[in-house]
Amino acid sequence: MSLIRRVAFLSLHTSPMEQPGSGDAGGMNVYVRALAAALAETGVEVEIFTRSTSATQPAVEHPSPGVCVHNVLAGPPRKLPKEELPGLLHSMVAEIDRIRQLQPHGRYDVIHSHYWVSGVAGLELAELWRLPLVHTMHTMAKVKNQLLESGEQPEPRRREDGEHRIVDGATRLIANTGTEAAELVSHYNADIDRIDVAPPGVDLTVFTPSFRNRARAQHGIVPGKFHLLFAGRIQRLKGPQILIKAAALLRSRRPDIDLQLTILGAVSGAKDFNLKALVSAAGMDDVVTHHPPVNAPELAGWYRSADVVVMPSYSESFGLVALEAQACGTPVLATKVGGLSRAVQDGRTGMLIEGHKASDWADALEELFDDAQTRTDMGHAAAIHAQDFGWQRTAAITLESYHTAVTQYFGSLTIPVGHTP
Repeated sequence: MSLIRRVAFLSLHTSPMEQPGSGDAGGMNVYVRALAAALAETGVEVEIFTRSTSATQPAVEHPSPGVCVHNVLAGPPRKLPKEELPGLLHSMVAEIDRIRQLQPHGRYDVIHSHYWVSGVAGLELAELWRLPLVHTMHTMAKVKNQLLESGEQPEPRRREDGEHRIVDGATRLIANTGTEAAELVSHYNADIDRIDVAPPGVDLTVFTPSFRNRARAQHGIVPGKFHLLFAGRIQRLKGPQILIKAAALLRSRRPDIDLQLTILGAVSGAKDFNLKALVSAAGMDDVVTHHPPVNAPELAGWYRSADVVVMPSYSESFGLVALEAQACGTPVLATKVGGLSRAVQDGRTGMLIEGHKASDWADALEELFDDAQTRTDMGHAAAIHAQDFGWQRTAAITLESYHTAVTQYFGSLTIPVGHTP
């Protein structure tokens, strides 16, 4: 029987209730909400703490059975750049503790923080509540700073220092992949024995390969059209500019290809990233269509309508889009970087590209266009591959990490599980 009854999730810089693909909301938002729901299915209650960004938000929301979201009042009731959130850390910690004291149960068994801002808050709360802290980085400053393009601002030193503190102070760390675990060791001197690898999952009830022809018809993709799809936050790190250049190259060398490129998502981060200008400069206004982020069932339909989902990311701790697309039976063309190297099986469920030369991406797209049977075979293999990544598996590994953390923490303090802080 599980010793874990109740977990406090910290997701302070972005709410799991936000629409993925907009602002700072992305794969992590899906991860937090889906993992919480999967843990709740095992009988673990999950309370998620996130910062309130609107005066009209309810104090508590209930996205799924066994899961609640506390919208924590700290700072002005509006969205703030995540760079400003460290200044609110102490007020967020105080408010979270106040909420905890008002709960009938009054206690948690473990804290699980997500992203560095939450991790720093988690260190304070772990000390205050005398609980183990489990932390998931999702992204890391030192890794992102290695991948900067010319003129881009590096992640602040404050974040690097905070991540070092988290690595040193957390009871356990959860990495999405073995690659991420190795980065924690090489960049932050993490103890490999305190790292658990729990690959993110995909909702296999929503992302399915069924009715692909219907999906194409519903989205206006006529027979013979070579439909490419990009889904995610629109920022340089995700590489939509690479895809636009590659598609333009492909169009110029192969005018026989009836090309359509769909981009789903909202601009995030730097305001100087002008998608419309990039499309116009490439002469692709008649080929590229841009749509705002959509909910999961609609997103699944878009995946099914595509011949290839393209992910020219510079960094991905895992790449949930790749998993979702493959679960829908669509091959993925992705950068050979981070977790994408594991999410996509090169040559079987899609293709992995070294680097970001637009000509290399155009070559790969041309190859996929010319071999429709390979695309079909990859799609079938992709749907099978994705079956190994249900959220229930992620939850099971995460729960084991919690058990280990509790045993290590309370064993060292000789305080029994179930204490009242």
